[in-house]
Amino acid sequence: MEIIKKPILTEKASLLTEKLNRYAFKVDHRANKIQIKQAVEEMFGVTVLAVNTAVVAGKAKSRYTKAGFVSGRSPKYKKAIITVKDGETIDFYTTL
Repeated sequence: MEIIKKPILTEKASLLTEKLNRYAFKVDHRANKIQIKQAVEEMFGVTVLAVNTAVVAGKAKSRYTKAGFVSGRSPKYKKAIITVKDGETIDFYTTL
C-alpha cells in the first residue's frame, strides 16, 4: 500500500508551511496516523512532531451537455497535515 499519494500545493497549504512548518499530503484512506508518520520520516528524512488527518468530502459536480444534464461527484480523499520539527523542511521538487 502506497501511503503518501501526492502533496497538496494550494495557497492555504503554502501559508501553513511558511508560518507553522506544516505540510499537507493526500494519503491512502486506509492509512492511520502512525503509518503516515513512518512513511513521511522514511521518504523525506525529517522528524515528524504531529499528524492531523481529515477526510475531505467530494464536491457535487454538474454540467449541461449535448446529451442533457449530467451530474455526479468528485471522489473523497484523506488529507494529512504533517508538523515537522523546527529547522527541518521538505522539498517536494527534488524528492518526488
